[in-house]
Amino acid sequence: MLTIKQITENTDAVVRGLEKKHFKNAKETIDQVLALNNKRKSTQAVLDTNLAEVNATSKTIGQLMKEGRRDEAETAKARVAQLKETNKTLQADMDQAAQDLQQLLYTIPNVPYDEVPEGNGAEDNLVVKMGGMETPLPKDALPHWELAKKYDIIDFDLGVKITGAGFPVYKGKGARLQRALINFFLDEARASGYTEVMPPTVVNAASGYGTGQLPDKEGQMYHCEVDDLYLIPTAEVPVTNIYRDVILDERDLPIKNCAYTECFRREAGSYGKDVRGLNRLHEFSKVELVRIDKPEHSRQSHQEMLDHVEGLLQKLELPYRILRLCGGDISFTAAICYDFEVYSEAQKRWLEVSSVSNFDTYQANRLHCRYRTADKKIELCHTLNGSALALPRIVAALLENNQTPQGIRIPKALVPYCGFDMID
Repeated sequence: MLTIKQITENTDAVVRGLEKKHFKNAKETIDQVLALNNKRKSTQAVLDTNLAEVNATSKTIGQLMKEGRRDEAETAKARVAQLKETNKTLQADMDQAAQDLQQLLYTIPNVPYDEVPEGNGAEDNLVVKMGGMETPLPKDALPHWELAKKYDIIDFDLGVKITGAGFPVYKGKGARLQRALINFFLDEARASGYTEVMPPTVVNAASGYGTGQLPDKEGQMYHCEVDDLYLIPTAEVPVTNIYRDVILDERDLPIKNCAYTECFRREAGSYGKDVRGLNRLHEFSKVELVRIDKPEHSRQSHQEMLDHVEGLLQKLELPYRILRLCGGDISFTAAICYDFEVYSEAQKRWLEVSSVSNFDTYQANRLHCRYRTADKKIELCHTLNGSALALPRIVAALLENNQTPQGIRIPKALVPYCGFDMID
């Protein structure tokens, strides 16, 4: 979440940034934050003054009694008692103001960087780069859901029977392709200096608040109500929370982790052709990159992550484009975000396969994720993450873009992982 220092020192800039994200009542909300903070500070000041008087007066009582000045001692005792009662009320008021301030800050999104373009939605995102070659397909080219049925590699109907829509069953070479992609992505991450971790796929509410899924996206998360646990929507949540309430050493930064997990999203209200087949699932596999870094190095880290994801798409021989998200489409927690999309030749549409974000200090402030500088100062870290990659739409594009009369060709980089070069 935003820090009080950010808000008080750059109030107008914060309001402008929130308005770029189309945050409703930005100025009124920030004014409310400032009022609560002033109330907390003024109450604290009175409380501190009273506590100092209690301490000073209490020290005189014994001396007054020794000197036989009983009336003055009794008056001092009465004053101390009065102050203590007042202090109880002041402490309660201060605690309430602090609690109200904390809850209000949780509802305020991150402020986007200046280079985030203005815009209302996906149509206003800025294409910054395109790569890869379009693949000529046979005249009778099929979408991936028909290819999956033709080659018996993904069974959507069986997934509906077992669980429901959005939970496909991968079979035979389809299952092997999934496993090959996971191993390929993890090996590429390890070669780029990332340490693999295998975190839980359920988290507590504190973890959800730490990375910003709560209270913003609770409607999209599967909630195990009896245990008050959440199925993760991305490995970002458990991996970043490894560093909750941790003070790191500057010499250990940047920290680079990667993780393969299953991910779960309710995707409430999703329907139509854009969600057919693998386009939008409730459960899917993903390899995630997470970095913890110093503020002055985080932009370089962000670029390195973008280069890494682009390299994966190049090795998979897929046509892709990179977009810088506009204010109306960027996530609640991100300061800047780039999306990667691959082109589906059979569907004639772009499919998002990765988002790579820099959160600045926003998550770190929620997480209390800090580092100790060389001169022993404690500072907030920057956190970053990105999909490298999410499998469903990658699989969809691979199947559709590589279909031939003989079968579906496997890109060269994946053949050693698959153990076959054709799905037929």
